[in-house]
Amino acid sequence: MQVLVVDDSQIMRKIIMGALKKLGVNDIMEASNGQEAIDIVSNDNTVGLVLMDWNMPVMTGIEAVRKIRAGSIKTPVVMVTTEAEKEKVMEAIKSGANDYLIKPFNHKDIQGKLEKFLQCAEK
Repeated sequence: MQVLVVDDSQIMRKIIMGALKKLGVNDIMEASNGQEAIDIVSNDNTVGLVLMDWNMPVMTGIEAVRKIRAGSIKTPVVMVTTEAEKEKVMEAIKSGANDYLIKPFNHKDIQGKLEKFLQCAEK
């Protein structure tokens, strides 16, 4: 399965990609803002999962999730963000995010959140 990692921080993208590789995911794409994510997901139907930061320049992650869902794209999206308030989590889910992972996280946190999506893709 191809995973798209969307974060304006190159360091954070590398951390997430390293965690994915430890889980056996090697087909990984990167984007540095929500608009790039929309462009990739809209034009590449092989993306099986999007890991999306909330706070980014050009277009925020939550705006990108809304536009992805408005385009009837069903690709699972997990918000990976420091926005930990209950209201923010609810906003993300209502906007179309499938799950939520709060930074900072460790390898086991990301593994636990992603296993269900990786298992679904294998079936």
